[in-house]
Amino acid sequence: MDLFDSPWKILIVAVLIIVLFGSRKLPAAARSLGQSMRILKTEVQGMHEDTEAQTTSTAPAATAAPAQIAPTAAPVDHQAQIDALSAQLANLQQNVATSKATDNVQAQ
Repeated sequence: MDLFDSPWKILIVAVLIIVLFGSRKLPAAARSLGQSMRILKTEVQGMHEDTEAQTTSTAPAATAAPAQIAPTAAPVDHQAQIDALSAQLANLQQNVATSKATDNVQAQ
């Protein structure tokens, strides 16, 4: 069963709205609602235009992207990075072990 299937229900809802909000506030509320709807409509249209512009502008960039990828950086010494990370890991493990030992001494 639909809420507005008979004209009497529509009339009752209209009377309740008039009683709740007052007849003086209804035109201002309707005007405000109309402005909000116009703002929402323009924002939605702007979002659609932005997404269309993005899809058209990203298509040429996607084809040009592989040409831009080039190995410009100097060769990286992977072994030096591994050694540095191993030293950091050993240092962290040592710090954790000393903090645990300090906590045990303080607990006793």
